[in-house]
Amino acid sequence: MAPPRARTRWSALAAGALIQCCAGSSYCFGVYSPALKASQRYDQSALDAVAFFKDVGANAGVLSGFLAAWAPAGRRRPWIVLLAGAALCAAGYLPMWLAVAGIAPAPLPLMCAYMLLAAQAQTFFNTADVVSAVENFPDRRGTVIGIMKGFLGLSGAILVQIYRTLHIDPTTFILMLAVLPTAITLMLMYFVDVHNSNERSAVQSVCFAILLLLVLSPVAVAVKAQKTESIQHEEPTSEQRIGLLQEEVAEGSESAGSSTALGASNQDLSAGKENLNVLQAMGKLNFWLLFLAMACGMGSGLATVNNISQIGGSLGYTYKETSTLVTLWSIWNFSGRFGAGFISDHFLRLRGVGRPFFIGVTLLIMSVGHAIISSGLPASLYIGSVLVGLCYGCQWALMPSITSEIFGLNHFGTIFNMVAVASPVGSYILSVRVVGFIYDMESPPDDHGCQGKHCFALSFMIMSCVCVFGSAIAFVLFIRTRKFYRRVVYARLQSFLDT
Repeated sequence: MAPPRARTRWSALAAGALIQCCAGSSYCFGVYSPALKASQRYDQSALDAVAFFKDVGANAGVLSGFLAAWAPAGRRRPWIVLLAGAALCAAGYLPMWLAVAGIAPAPLPLMCAYMLLAAQAQTFFNTADVVSAVENFPDRRGTVIGIMKGFLGLSGAILVQIYRTLHIDPTTFILMLAVLPTAITLMLMYFVDVHNSNERSAVQSVCFAILLLLVLSPVAVAVKAQKTESIQHEEPTSEQRIGLLQEEVAEGSESAGSSTALGASNQDLSAGKENLNVLQAMGKLNFWLLFLAMACGMGSGLATVNNISQIGGSLGYTYKETSTLVTLWSIWNFSGRFGAGFISDHFLRLRGVGRPFFIGVTLLIMSVGHAIISSGLPASLYIGSVLVGLCYGCQWALMPSITSEIFGLNHFGTIFNMVAVASPVGSYILSVRVVGFIYDMESPPDDHGCQGKHCFALSFMIMSCVCVFGSAIAFVLFIRTRKFYRRVVYARLQSFLDT
């Protein structure tokens, strides 16, 4: 039976984007972390431990991937995943608010558990929205992933602007994070489903342009709010397409049998000729190259945003200025996610350029951003956070697309969430073991504060070097997969354009 006219793959994309707009509460940690640190009497290492569990929850989406794979196939499969995410959001942030408000105090291990649950909700929202978007638009996966990942990044700015508009304190903001994403998800999840579309005409392009205008509007809202404050102070079904992808990738991979200069085997070149499961994907060198590059880039990016309030405080920024930095971070994070998806799609369709190339470029730019923050010069935190936030967002748009192209679509949700585990791994090493350790070492005895650029200078120089290393790894992955992208992925996209 045909779906109601009010519910199409376009309404599913729009509803998913709106859910993403309030799903990225993990990016708001810098807003309420001072209240958390003061109320619980944490030192910087303890606060970074809580932030680490936030990063684990927000990025280790293996459970959401397994739930998406386990749920009965059909248009309503995303609903199950979204419901689970809403439950986790409330179960994590509500007791955290009770603890910070002094109603129900919690020891550090329990606070870490609350943070883990709250942040884990983000992966359930993200998995449901991204997987349904890819299934609804398999020939535009880079763009739709960029949209979904972009609004997840922008959500931090949206949530912060709501918080500042309501003039609530950081403790009440935690309560808002428990209520708002849960309510929005429950209201909109009915529209997030998988559709079998039979449309293929110029109307599609017009609708897509209108949709972009609608979903880009929150950017204007966030920018306008910040400015005001400164003044005041016939197309195959999804299943058929997946089958077509498998056939085309298999045919293309058989013709891509020669090794690359780095010794890639025929099996590596044809990595996408079948839809691999998680264990099969983890047996490929390309998986670990992607994982390592993401650990360097995403880990250093999270270490930056997790400590942005403390960095600003050490350099003499006010609380209002550091909360502004969180907003700007989210806006540039959004720009990177959306822009990377669109640009990589363009060059892949035009020249057959593999997406790993863009990961290498963004990691090089990210290293420059870390070096600028390390300098401690006036406005260096603003400039550096722009570069780091932009490039961090780019990686979140590129990684899922690369995963789906190299390892196939059948287990896409699970594999992409497994690669995302690199983010908390890198964050733990860089945020807790590097940034937190050096900050506490530089702090005066019996004092939880540190003043001066020396508090973070060494940490960010280390992260700058880590990003250069990650860029080299990404370029190795690009060289290993460049023939696969040109002979298989590029040919597949051209066949879509010709139909």
